[in-house]
Amino acid sequence: MKFLVMIYCEDALLEALPPGEFDAMMRGCFAHADELREEGRLLDSLQLEAPAQAKSLRMRDSKLSVIDGPFAEAREYLGGFNLIEAADMDEALRIAQAFPWSRTGRIEVRPVRDMDAVRRRVGA
Repeated sequence: MKFLVMIYCEDALLEALPPGEFDAMMRGCFAHADELREEGRLLDSLQLEAPAQAKSLRMRDSKLSVIDGPFAEAREYLGGFNLIEAADMDEALRIAQAFPWSRTGRIEVRPVRDMDAVRRRVGA
């Protein structure tokens, strides 16, 4: 079963880290990711640029609007994600808790919907 492990960051907490701590956390993350990849449990992993570099699209009444930055102002923002393979939610949570980012934000673990099943259901 696939799970998306979303890493939410909070700049104030990241900026409060002692010098060198962020780099040490990143090295630990890369080591954990490398282990998961070797085990076949990490399917993909990406970091995102800062929300200030984002654009949001919205279509209302056939009119498209494009705005700068995130859709909503928030203290936490999506900073990256890992797509993992796990037997169930409990195992996915065990994998996610080894990433250090719950100290400087939040980690959300969400099951990935089986798109092939959805395709079959809607006849696509």
